[in-house]
Amino acid sequence: MSNDVLAIDVVKHMASQDVFSQWLGIEILEIKEGYSLVKMAVRAEMANGFGIIHGGIPFSLADSAFAFACNNRNNLSVALDCSITFTKTIHVGDVLKAEAKEIHNGRSTGVYVITITNQEDVQVALFKGTCFRTSKKLIDSGSL
Repeated sequence: MSNDVLAIDVVKHMASQDVFSQWLGIEILEIKEGYSLVKMAVRAEMANGFGIIHGGIPFSLADSAFAFACNNRNNLSVALDCSITFTKTIHVGDVLKAEAKEIHNGRSTGVYVITITNQEDVQVALFKGTCFRTSKKLIDSGSL
């Protein structure tokens, strides 16, 4: 099985179990080994008291993209550290994309940069995540 085929199978399995990403309305656009591209539409119930989107929404979108990218080698990985910088305001009706790119793939850790853009391809946030790799598998790749 090719690395990208395994990556897609792992992410399909993850997404089927991820009710929070489902609630967010995340759509998976592309998966490659160490990489993911996802999108979602921003809904009214995601706004904060100022009428703009709560910071937890783009953080959660990026965190899902991070999880799909860092786990897709079928090696259960968990977040060690995550941070986000908000660069533009996000509004109800915006369509956000999060692109996760691997910048370090170590034996026990990985580092990813996730760029979040809106429907006009304007960067609205930048997320960085570091993961810890366990020895556990997410799926039995031998039975696929």
